[in-house]
Parts: sequence; structure tokens; C-alpha cells
Amino acid sequence: MLLHIPQVLTADQVAYFQQKLSHADWTDGKVTAGIQSAKAKNNQQLPENSKISIELGDIILGALEQNALFMSGALPNKVFPPLFNLYEGGQAFGRHVDNAIRSVSGTRMRIRTDLSA
Repeated sequence: MLLHIPQVLTADQVAYFQQKLSHADWTDGKVTAGIQSAKAKNNQQLPENSKISIELGDIILGALEQNALFMSGALPNKVFPPLFNLYEGGQAFGRHVDNAIRSVSGTRMRIRTDLSA
């Protein structure tokens, strides 16, 4: 089931994100791709440990924590920071299957990325 959660961020927050992301230092998105999906991934990504990625990720996590619809609909045990991706000039993420397990940067922690009931 997909759950539509409108206005997680305010218009001012979205404008702030746009301003910050327009001046960010992007790197090759293949860094977080698995062996198979790296063949299909052609985009750019903010490094997970960059100041901008951490700041914007914290804003998103804070907004989700305060959103009753998200909390009751997803019932998360933990929510991990988002990844920020950029697609320019014909870049795309072709046909692929997302990795079921994600490593958490800077830790030995690995998590399942799917939601199961």
C-alpha cells in the first residue's frame, strides 16, 4: 500500500532545500549502488557525510517525526537519513531492483530497506 503524505515540508523549507542543493558538490551516484544496479545508475549524489546532506536530512527526519500520518502509517522502528540524487543532461537510473539491504555510512550497521508487515 502506498500512503500519500502531503506537505511534509513547508514551502519555505522547500525553497531552502532548492537554494542549498543548487550550490552543492555532487559526486557519482554509483557510490551507493549495488553490483547489479551500478550498471543502470547514471546520476549524481550528495556524499552521505557532507554538511549539506546531514543538515537537509535532519530537517526531513525532524519533519517526519512530527508527522502523525507518517508515524501511524509506517510505524517505523528507525528512520535513516535520505540520499539526495541529481539527474542532469540525459542521466537516468535505468531498469533495476533496489538493494534489499543498505549499509549505513560510517557504521557496521546494515538494514533491510523494505517494509514488511
